[in-house]
Formats: sequence, C-alpha cells, structure tokens
Amino acid sequence: MNPYLVLSAEEMRAAEKAAMDAGTASAALMEAAGDKAAELIQRAWSRRPVAVICGPGNNGGDGFVVARELARAGWEVSVALIGVRDALQGDAKLMADLYEGEIREFSPALLEGAGLIVDAVFGTGLARDVEGDAKAAIEAMNAHPAPVFAIDLPSGVNADTGAVMGTAVQANRTITFHARKPGHLLFPGRALSGAIDIADIAISDEATMKAGVATFENHPALWGALFPRPRWGGHKYSRGSVMAVSGGPLNTGAIRLAAEGALRIGAGLVTVLSPSEAGPVHAAHLTAVMLRLSDNAEHLAAHLKDAERISMCVVAGPANGVGAKTKENVLAILKSKAGAVLDADALTSFSDDAPALFDALRPDDVLTPHMGEFARLFPEEIKLLEGGAGKLAMVRAASKKAGCVVVLKGADTVIAAPDGRALINANAPPDLATAGAGDVLAGFIAGLRAQGMDGFAAAGAGVWIHGAAGQVAGPGLIAEDLPGAVPAVLRQLFAPPQQAAGQPQQPGAPDQQGAAQQ
Repeated sequence: MNPYLVLSAEEMRAAEKAAMDAGTASAALMEAAGDKAAELIQRAWSRRPVAVICGPGNNGGDGFVVARELARAGWEVSVALIGVRDALQGDAKLMADLYEGEIREFSPALLEGAGLIVDAVFGTGLARDVEGDAKAAIEAMNAHPAPVFAIDLPSGVNADTGAVMGTAVQANRTITFHARKPGHLLFPGRALSGAIDIADIAISDEATMKAGVATFENHPALWGALFPRPRWGGHKYSRGSVMAVSGGPLNTGAIRLAAEGALRIGAGLVTVLSPSEAGPVHAAHLTAVMLRLSDNAEHLAAHLKDAERISMCVVAGPANGVGAKTKENVLAILKSKAGAVLDADALTSFSDDAPALFDALRPDDVLTPHMGEFARLFPEEIKLLEGGAGKLAMVRAASKKAGCVVVLKGADTVIAAPDGRALINANAPPDLATAGAGDVLAGFIAGLRAQGMDGFAAAGAGVWIHGAAGQVAGPGLIAEDLPGAVPAVLRQLFAPPQQAAGQPQQPGAPDQQGAAQQ
C-alpha cells in the first residue's frame, strides 16, 4: 500500500472491482473496512457510549460492521439508520442483518449521552447536495459535543474536490481505506476531516495501478532520489546557474527574495539581471548573489547564451511590471536553452495574449500562479472550478493547455504536469500567507531546475521544502526568513541513518551522499 497515493472516487471503485475480479468478495472488503475502523476507535478512545449513524449505502454497511465489533468488545452501542431498512440492498443489507442489536430511525435524541459519534452516512459515492433527513442528522452531529469519527470521508464532503455538498460533518478523525481521496487533501474537505488514518484492506498495488492512478500527496518519498546533492569533485558551475530577472529601482525586493531562495536551495551561481537604473539598489544589497545589467530582451538573450554550456534556469515575473517589456523578456527566455520558472507579472503580462505564451512554453517550464493570476491566464479552466469539477481537474486542464508544469499556489497547492500527473501539497502552514513568500518559492523551484531536476519533480520538491521551511520559521515568519530555514530542512531531509554508539554501519547503508531518507 502506497501511503502517498490519492484515488478519485472512480479510481477507488475501479481498484475495488479489480480486487473483486481477482477473487476478493465485496462483503469481505466491507468486513475489512469495518474491522479496521473498529480497531482504530478502540485504540484512540477509552470505552464509552457510542452512537453509530448509518446511511443507506455501502458507507452505512461499514457502520453496521463497526457497531457489531464494538458491541462484541463490550461497548455500549446505539445504531441509527438514515432511510428505510427494507430499502437496504447488497452488502449493506447483509451487514445490517448481521448486527444483532436494535437499528433505530435517526433522531437527535439518539445522540444523548454519546461519548463518541461514528459518521457512516455517506462515503465516496456522494454525487448531489445533502438534504432532508441526512442533512438534519449531520447538523445534529455537528451540534453535539462528542467527538466525531468519520468512516471514509466526513459525510457531505465531495471525495474528488473537497467541496461541501450542501452541508458536511466536522470530524475529529477520519479513517479511509487503501488510499486518501482528493477530498481529504483539498480544502474545505481537509479542514473537515481532522486527523486522517489510512487502513489497508488488502487491495493489491497491482489492482490499484490498473485504475491508471496519477495523483499523489506531495512528499519526499516521490522525488527524494532525484534531489540534487553536492558531490566530491563538483564545483559551482556544475551545480547550475539561476538568472533572476529584476524590475525597476522601486521594485527590486521581490526578485532578491527569489534569488536568495535559489541560492539556498543549492544552485551554484545565482545572478540578478537588473535594469541599469536599478543596479545601484541591488549592488547595495547583494553579496553572494551576483549582478549584471540587462535593459532589454536583447541584453537578456545575450546573458542566457551560457545555457548552451552549463545548466541554467531563469526566474522571471516577481515585480517585473505588467506590459510589453516583460512579455518580450519572457519570450526571449523561452527561445533560449535555459529553463524557465514564470511567476506574477510574467503571467499577467500575457492575460490578453495567452496563446503566445502557451506556444512558446516547453514541458519542463514551470508556471507558479496564485488564484488571481491563474484566473487571468486560464479563464476557461476557471469555469471547471465554478462548475464543480474541482481544483485538481482545473489545474490538470491548465497544465495540458499550457504544455508545461503548473503550480497553483494556496493552502492546498496543486502541481500538475501536461501528461496528467498531479501532486497535492499538505504541509504548508498558514503563516506562509505573507508578502514575498511566493517569490521565494519561485526561486526554490528555479534553483532545483538549474541543478538538473525535471520541472515536475522540481516543483514538487520546491513546494514541499517551502512548506517545511515555513514550519521551521514558525509563527511570525516573513518571506525573508524562508531561505534561511532551508538548511535546517535539508539537514533533516538528508540526515544519515542513526546507529548506536560503537555499532558499525551496515553494509550497503547509504552515506551522506545518498538519496533522501524515506
């Protein structure tokens, strides 16, 4: 079981079907899910009265199994059904019949005295807004002081988008089966899920991959082996060069943040390309970051000639100004051999001529918009979000249209590649909502691209390290703190294995030059 796998509702159904086609009975999957949920409840909470609220489908069937197992363990269990028992079908009916206690019609009175509520009303199959008795039950659960344990998803959360379907349970803890769903990682579903546990119900990886899965939670396990590490015999030119394109004299800070981010993430050479009038401003601030003058697209193209002999990436857009000059610079970058990370004004400058940008982009180039910039560049794709298709589908469509990697920044940053792969990031603290943090992120990604990571891996690594640096810097952080937090993140990420004093290292164990410790 891959703990970073993320399955849509359709992919989860396909994985279950593949498991059943291979000989596993559907009822056995339901028994396994209910057993795992009951086991987790008994580990997480002391024995107490529990109310299990079951819906009319398979999620309710899981709930009946939970009720049966808790009752067997001596818990005081009350069970309520949303709907008519005679209407239950298939495995849900079987599990209801196997439960030996009373199954009552739901009313808020059933929750009286409960020390724990188990939400088994709706799972991944919810396709329309919650209403009627189910809505009333969810509202009653949310109003009750007892903690809520959700099975699969908090009822009312869309499995694929994280959206609230009319109303939704606020869970303290959620157990899901085999893999997370996008709704566990995308807001508001992430905020409603509480702590999330993934239970193995014996669906094989082979069965899963038949579903064509291409979505993962962003984590070093996915890109750690590709992360560039200094090697003996290396030098600054072998570690890649980043060119950071500056705006005018009153708009220089943003690109310096990006440049410092690129240097801290490991690029061997970082250079700010500055208009002549802004040169003295930069010269007063820069030390390890170098400075060259560049007043137009021709100058810029000349500075990028070195990309023909060394690995180079350009970061452009932060405080560059919106207009023709920025467009010309971007197109000059995309004609060169250098990679590109485009942010802020480099994107907005093409809001009235997006096809010109898309035609010039290459698969490993990276766009890093926030939602406002995304909407200006991808107005048709925004309609997917407005129509309910969700953030993940929207960013995938944008990446395919642009023909490059797209990073839609936010509390639940989504990273998509043109071939359909996608990552959802989940480690960013809310403290990162501060001016300049996105500029540092652009620098991180550019620094990793310059060191040889492909665009998708560099984006994933940059976004995750950005979140981890935010955690290290902590409350009160400002953007300037983020580059300085990178060494602490990398020390932990690439720490050598721990061993007892005097104990020899095992043959074949990785040393400090090895890949990230997983």
